[in-house]
Amino acid sequence: MTRDDLFKINAGIVRDLVTGIAEFSPKAFVLVISNPVNSTVPIAAEVLKSKKVFDPSRLFGVTTLDVVRAETFVAEVIGEKEPQKLNIPVVGGHSGETIVPLFSLANPSVKIPIEKLPGLINRIQFGGDEVVKAKDGTGSATLSMAYAGFRFAEKVVKAMKGEKGIVEPSFVYLPGIEGGESIAKATGLDYFSVPIALGPSGALKAIDILSRVNDSEKKLLEPCIAGLKGNIEKGIEFVKHPNSK
Repeated sequence: MTRDDLFKINAGIVRDLVTGIAEFSPKAFVLVISNPVNSTVPIAAEVLKSKKVFDPSRLFGVTTLDVVRAETFVAEVIGEKEPQKLNIPVVGGHSGETIVPLFSLANPSVKIPIEKLPGLINRIQFGGDEVVKAKDGTGSATLSMAYAGFRFAEKVVKAMKGEKGIVEPSFVYLPGIEGGESIAKATGLDYFSVPIALGPSGALKAIDILSRVNDSEKKLLEPCIAGLKGNIEKGIEFVKHPNSK
């Protein structure tokens, strides 16, 4: 199933679910994990805007799976037995080339052999395809997605309860979040996944790490931004002009 197939199925589902949220629970935290996240988050935002209840700090696209894969695959390459000890930032979106791992900003720092970089990047970007192939087309990355969803939701709940210093990546509406304007200006996009500082009211701050990437990562950001532009526009158009889809 392609991302276009997913869009045809999930776009209407997300629209209708968020319509219900807007009516019955407008202050809810909305964590969108339905693919294609690059389009379904803008769909959710447009619905909430149309109902005049949009709060950017309470809408999140769950991109944690990309970080989980980056941590796991990098750990395999460098011989780290506990992937959770690594922090590998992943920015952009949540499909293919829009997924950009930033190995240069890993904490602790990691040394990846240069000949392994292309394959590692591809595996992080297209890890879902690897799972589908392994299942011979009978399923997708359901277990890892469930874990990623739990991990992000747990962090949101902990932040709601007052725990400090929680930062998790998320695909968010940048203009509505502190720190987001500079990222929106740098990318030319209103939506982008970056590390987000979480608090009791949701997203407190979008953390701009793009200015610190190296030259090879800057090259990866070019197709990421180009791809995201179309994905975002597709989601917005679905809500604004439903009869044209």
